[in-house]
Amino acid sequence: MRGRINVAEPWLSADDIAAHLGITKDTVYTWIAEKAMPAHKVGRLWKFQASEIDDWVRRGGAAAEGDK
Repeated sequence: MRGRINVAEPWLSADDIAAHLGITKDTVYTWIAEKAMPAHKVGRLWKFQASEIDDWVRRGGAAAEGDK
């Protein structure tokens, strides 16, 4: 199911994703802007799918610049 969003998967908030990853909400917003973290803007809010975030982390998206 790579590349497709699971319709049954709930949309998560920035707070939810921060807790999921063990980071701050400020870091979530920084990673959206600077590291192309997968996120979807719904009105004023950012929403996330945990499966997309987990894939992004596994591909090294959250790695420090020198760690890639």
